[in-house]
Amino acid sequence: MPTSDFLVIGGGIIGVSIARELQRCFTDSSVTVLEKEATSDRHASGRNSGVLHAGFYYTPDSLKAQFTKTGNALLTAYCEAKHLPLNRCGKLVVAKDVHDHAAMDILLARGRANAIVLEDISERQAKEIEPRVKTCERALFSPTTSTVDPVKVLHAIVDDAQREGITIHYQTRYEKKTEGKTIQTSHGTYDAGYVVNAAGLYADVIAREFGFSDRYQILPFKGLYLYSDEPAGAFRTNIYPVPDLKNPFLGVHVTVNVEGRSKIGPTAIPAFWREQYHGIDNFNITELLDLLKRQTGLLVSSNFDFTRLAFHELRKYSRPHLIRLASSLAHKISIDAYTQWGRPGIRAQLIDVTQGKLEMDFVLEGDRTSMHVLNAVSPGFTCAIPFSSYVCEKIEQVLAS
Repeated sequence: MPTSDFLVIGGGIIGVSIARELQRCFTDSSVTVLEKEATSDRHASGRNSGVLHAGFYYTPDSLKAQFTKTGNALLTAYCEAKHLPLNRCGKLVVAKDVHDHAAMDILLARGRANAIVLEDISERQAKEIEPRVKTCERALFSPTTSTVDPVKVLHAIVDDAQREGITIHYQTRYEKKTEGKTIQTSHGTYDAGYVVNAAGLYADVIAREFGFSDRYQILPFKGLYLYSDEPAGAFRTNIYPVPDLKNPFLGVHVTVNVEGRSKIGPTAIPAFWREQYHGIDNFNITELLDLLKRQTGLLVSSNFDFTRLAFHELRKYSRPHLIRLASSLAHKISIDAYTQWGRPGIRAQLIDVTQGKLEMDFVLEGDRTSMHVLNAVSPGFTCAIPFSSYVCEKIEQVLAS
């Protein structure tokens, strides 16, 4: 039976980064990562937008605010040191009308509180940065927002982890917790000194086997982008609307990828099973029935108006509708130029089922035998390095208690 002092379930950027941090903190310990897929990029870590966020969206008391600025700087430095592609294109946040100005002021205040560089600029200045932009009177500009290739970044981090002595077992699916410290997988059993659950879409399911996530469940949302046929450089910067600050979704925006090409989206469409990427692939009847039950309950009672959210997001399956939404941000976004849907991603969004609310921040639960990353959604990719240090600190604290 394989034995590991630390057994990390989930080989995405969060799981592998936690494994690296554990190796640094507990230098004489063995660290093993279990990943159910053949590579680490099959789910959220390889399917995200590639945006390195600056950190001005989040309230100063949140973990997201604590880690985004540092995470942005660390991943930027990592890409430079590894000669990975990096597009320092920045981000404009635009107003559709004067009613958006109050929310912009909130973002400015949050940026200042979080020590983030965020410029309050005029409409004229916004057009100097991005000639195609549409905004009402003013805009916000974030110069430290950039884009990377998430798959290349992830592969580099995985390579580093393996060079550092971390064992990664691919195509090894967690199945259940058995007696004592024994974990059963699709490739046999493991004797685990300490378990870290970074399983993304299935983090809540695994956590409940360890006695955690009593009040939490994952609600998956499918994200889709439409890709432009325009040449690189058609847009100079990312363009985002002022978000609804009551929920964690940022709305349809224009993203300039690391190669300078643009895409619009994403959607946040409620999924009917956890890995509903294409058609009926990965269909799971148990998950379908469970999610339908939960979604029906949220239609009746939720504090974030799930009915309205679901209706508006489902409309985004229509390419003309998505084009119309993006056209409020910039000139000359035509249906002829945006023809290809990209690789879909699934957001593992945590819900507090006791209150019917979306969890806005990272959520971590654990004890002396296991730690569970229940909510590490956007900007989880940006925050991966400092968040992993935080997880390791929590583990050190509980083991020392």
